[in-house]
Amino acid sequence: MSRLLLTGDQRYVRGFATAPPASLPLAQYAPPLPRALDSMGTFAVEGGLRLQGRIRPAGNKNAALPCLAATVLCEEPVTLHNIPRIRDVLTFLEIVSSLGADVRWDAENTVTVDAANVATDEVNRDLAERIRASLLLAGPLLARFGHVRLPPPGGDVIGRRRMDTHFLAFEALGATVTLNGGFTIAADRLVGADMFLDEPSVTGSENAIMAAVRAEGLTRIRNTASEPHVQDLCHLLNAMGANIQGIGTHILEIEGVKRLNGAEFTIGADHIETGSFIGLAAVTGSDLTVEGAPVEHLDSTLLGFRRLGIHCEIDGTDLHVKGAESHVIRQDAFGHVPKLDDGPWPAFPADLTSIAIVAATQCKGTVLVHEKMFESRMYFTDKLVGMGASIILCDPHRAVVVGPTPLQAGVLESPDIRAGMALLIAALGAEGTSRIRNIRQIERGYESIDTRLGALGARIERIDEAAD
Repeated sequence: MSRLLLTGDQRYVRGFATAPPASLPLAQYAPPLPRALDSMGTFAVEGGLRLQGRIRPAGNKNAALPCLAATVLCEEPVTLHNIPRIRDVLTFLEIVSSLGADVRWDAENTVTVDAANVATDEVNRDLAERIRASLLLAGPLLARFGHVRLPPPGGDVIGRRRMDTHFLAFEALGATVTLNGGFTIAADRLVGADMFLDEPSVTGSENAIMAAVRAEGLTRIRNTASEPHVQDLCHLLNAMGANIQGIGTHILEIEGVKRLNGAEFTIGADHIETGSFIGLAAVTGSDLTVEGAPVEHLDSTLLGFRRLGIHCEIDGTDLHVKGAESHVIRQDAFGHVPKLDDGPWPAFPADLTSIAIVAATQCKGTVLVHEKMFESRMYFTDKLVGMGASIILCDPHRAVVVGPTPLQAGVLESPDIRAGMALLIAALGAEGTSRIRNIRQIERGYESIDTRLGALGARIERIDEAAD
């Protein structure tokens, strides 16, 4: 029988054993979420306060999820350190446990998964609909069993999110894909291939990689995503016995192996959370230090914020954000309105465009923010306009921001993870007390954010409400 061992409050994940090891005090490793997964919750946020101090980014959420999926590829325990204790991770662990794996929290941010007893290729529909990352199990289950059945994944409603890249990659390796309300993928055997992905999809690349490591022969994946979380997945797989070359580039060469072994691996610090803290410092006029920042992955992020007049200093792995100084948007040559746009790595991350828009409202000048990847992500800007921001939404992908404009408190709704964090930052910089509803969206991606920001001087009160 599978079990999911969560040391701490058993209300976090229903239906699983939760008693901590006798050697570990219960309170020491209590999960950070203050209530059950079905609690909606509201933040009451007092704005207008300057923050100060040091904060450390959590482990990269977008690396933790594919790395947890990769544990299903082998029949030996895999231990992952620096795993963020957030809603999406807990949901994903529940899915992995439902497949038959034993899951254990060894410490506050350390998880061990033993997938030796995984005996099913079918992912639970109810669990899959709660998180888009359920799709990441397609590659590992296909590679291990030769077949997999998955329902459509859930996740943020931020626009059309194609799955074709996943299917085309599996077909290149010799699999057949059948769409039947969900999808069934099967292969008598997976054979290495030279493939060109139709787009550098992150999850599509990760699924292709996880299937290819167990395919026969050499696989060459071109136009692959190379984000830090994709790199973490590749490094973990190599630690498990895979042979992946070209990590960090857009061309990977993978020599398939017959089996993978257990391993121990540390997830890297979250560059998106780091960028969120840069925006937080600018909006609240605070000088903050981000400790243990993934500085090797921040080039495009720092360049983008410098375009807004927000400057940072790097000292080893510490990032000092000069939020208290005035911020003037840098004009393009010959007086053209500057543009801040996202793109596949190593361009400015799409997950930071919401944060950049909020930051731009407090910078002097005009900037065009172009979010190229998701056509529904920028609709949250109407909430910022209601707070006093000067923003023109040109179309689903482009917004013109004119600043600085004082923000006033409001009653807000968190529509997705990144917009939710952007609205929390706006509330912290606004005059008065705001209320942010549906904070479960924020907690899907940011670990104990109210407590951690409270240590910097933020005043965030949590009001728990039961879901309808």
